[in-house]
Amino acid sequence: MVGYGPEDKHFVIELTYNYGIGSYQMGNDFKGITIQSPNVLGNAKQNGYTVTQEGNLNVLTSPDGYKFFIDDKESNGDPVKKVTLASSNLKKSVDYWSNLCEMKIYSQDDKCAVLGYSDNQCKLELVDIGIKLDHAKAFGRIAFSCPRVQLAEIQDRMKSANQTILTPLISLDTPGKATVEVIIVADPDGHEICFVGDEAFCELSQVDPQADKLLDEAIAADKSDEWFQKKGISKAAA
Repeated sequence: MVGYGPEDKHFVIELTYNYGIGSYQMGNDFKGITIQSPNVLGNAKQNGYTVTQEGNLNVLTSPDGYKFFIDDKESNGDPVKKVTLASSNLKKSVDYWSNLCEMKIYSQDDKCAVLGYSDNQCKLELVDIGIKLDHAKAFGRIAFSCPRVQLAEIQDRMKSANQTILTPLISLDTPGKATVEVIIVADPDGHEICFVGDEAFCELSQVDPQADKLLDEAIAADKSDEWFQKKGISKAAA
């Protein structure tokens, strides 16, 4: 989990490394993440990354092709300001996220809507692309924590509205740690949404003081290049 602060107060990105996978087929469903920081562009250029422009937006693209829109100024609060997802029907998407997921609508026009659960937290931006979404193979899911008692209520709302429930309310045991409860649903475009019981989540999401060291050691010990070479295939083609 990577973010600008503790997971219970900041938006974080979950990075997963699937051994044997060299690249991911991108769809048109995920548009990017907006970060507000005066340091990102300088850090990117110092490390050899190219920053491009889309209109008046600075765009930094990750090695896997995901876009980060950089607002080059100091942030008030969490630097992660927006997660932008595509919609094939904005009206239907806004209805789902505002009524069934109970998000507040902060702004909306014919092509775009911004929603969220709190004024000082990361927002969800929905952009109408006017065509069917293709999730391809690089899609993920967005997760929210909420009081445990609300999970059953969310499930009941989704059932009553005949919406997709990918994983009904379930308890997930972690040996030696808290048992967390989750429900995973999908919006009209198939964007996956995971709601997690906050009480156990807060216990499981404590910052590990050794996290940076452990990640650096794992990257240094990675032997994937050798694995691909033995298989006779290039990493990018896998």
